[in-house]
Amino acid sequence: MFSVIRADQANGDVRSQMSEIFADGFTQWLGFFSKDSSKIARAFAHMFDLSQFYLAMSGDKVAAMAAVTDGTAYSVILQAKPLRQHLGLLKGSIAGFVLKKEFQVLLDNPELDKCSIEFVGTALAFRGQGAASQVINHIVTTKSYKEFLIEEVADTNIPAMNLYNKLGFTEYKRKAIPKKQVEKIGINHLISLKYVK
Repeated sequence: MFSVIRADQANGDVRSQMSEIFADGFTQWLGFFSKDSSKIARAFAHMFDLSQFYLAMSGDKVAAMAAVTDGTAYSVILQAKPLRQHLGLLKGSIAGFVLKKEFQVLLDNPELDKCSIEFVGTALAFRGQGAASQVINHIVTTKSYKEFLIEEVADTNIPAMNLYNKLGFTEYKRKAIPKKQVEKIGINHLISLKYVK
């Protein structure tokens, strides 16, 4: 079993471990900026608002992570300087501009009884051991929200879809990917799910 804590209450450097999980999980999306996942990890390590993230810990190792926000605050905040430093002036600038629209998203109509679970990921060494399940269960059982949303999961991410279905999340929206992009990224749809208490 893992212990689940809020990231800003963890000891040691969890930010770099979180960024490695992020880089591994988002490599197919971020390949334009770099094929080197360690470079991606360094470029995006700054962005996490640790007060919005929960971690499944195994000793001093981050096994899994997920952010939870009520839609009035960002779970990540991109800064241009570290992106440019690690990705170069052009790609870093593009990353800051384009990804800000993707990553820094607030709920359209924030409600007190609804939240968004974001940036769910598991470290390679802990996959298949229930770490992400434990983090999501912790969020669902300890937070007072009635509805928990997980937005835009790739339909090809079968492990994630199986996890969310096992935890009681159901699909409520499906967005088709344009045909030109399907060939590049290999994803047909982005699926949004929700869990209602």
